[in-house]
Amino acid sequence: MTMKLILDLDTGIDDALALAYALASPEAELIGVTCTYGNVLVEDSVRNTLAILELFGRTDVPVFAGPGHASAQSSFEVQEISAFIHGKNGIGEVEIPDAQREAEQLSAVDFLVESVERFGEELVIVPTGPSTTIAAAIEASNVFRENANIVMMGGALTVPGNVNGWSEANVYQDPEAADKVFRQLRNVTMIGLDVTLQTLLTTKETAEWSKLGTVGGNFLADITNYYINAYKTTSPHLGGCGLHDPLAVAVAINPGLVDTLGINMKVDTQEPTRGRTIGDETRLNDPDKHAAVAVRVDTAAFLEQFMNRLSVLAQSTPVV
Repeated sequence: MTMKLILDLDTGIDDALALAYALASPEAELIGVTCTYGNVLVEDSVRNTLAILELFGRTDVPVFAGPGHASAQSSFEVQEISAFIHGKNGIGEVEIPDAQREAEQLSAVDFLVESVERFGEELVIVPTGPSTTIAAAIEASNVFRENANIVMMGGALTVPGNVNGWSEANVYQDPEAADKVFRQLRNVTMIGLDVTLQTLLTTKETAEWSKLGTVGGNFLADITNYYINAYKTTSPHLGGCGLHDPLAVAVAINPGLVDTLGINMKVDTQEPTRGRTIGDETRLNDPDKHAAVAVRVDTAAFLEQFMNRLSVLAQSTPVV
């Protein structure tokens, strides 16, 4: 049976790659994309998502706008570092035409709740930005709270954060929401920096996309080269760019790509460690583990699958 998949994206560069991976995966049916803020504002996430879906010929996939930033911090603006890494437009300053359609009228929260109620365990939801929309769905529905299967990109358990020494960017942008996800949902897999920083892409790989000579190949190469160049400044020790969001989608489809640690998690919401993802000391001995944290990844298998699938997808687009 083909699994059902929903992506919750703050559509920057690695979100775009994650979306492409989902489109290129025959095991999964992408039934919709919800859009949040983070790398860009919600409206820019919607625009980028619609445009990318149209570029790859998938105007059948509905797109839904999520709520804005958490009310406690309603003055949210895209961080300077996010704009540097992803470009002001979120996709490496690469220009692609706006889609010929708009987002659906149904809210992202209602779509998530209705989808969990309809598909149950057949459905996996992959949030790759702040957890604001997922937390709103938790508040809206007991069915969602009890049955949602989440594979989230975010957090850092065994390595430092990328915002500061303890906090990863997605969690840092709404720690209260991420804490709610860990404390109230029954099935959460955390794909954090522990594993995503072990999945690196270089210009050697992007050159393969450029050689295809297609609209899709050029788009994937151009946005990823921008991303790689940003990493040369922010993380020169890595030698490439981390495939954060694509790995979360890949694990949702093929959980065997990672080894996980079963642990009940929490997020610190107060200073000085606000945004830290860590085991909940009050539930350490609870035999019912609601979260699994990825601690090892089969890098070679993932990268091979990633390149093969995106290359096939890019080949399906028009020649330049």
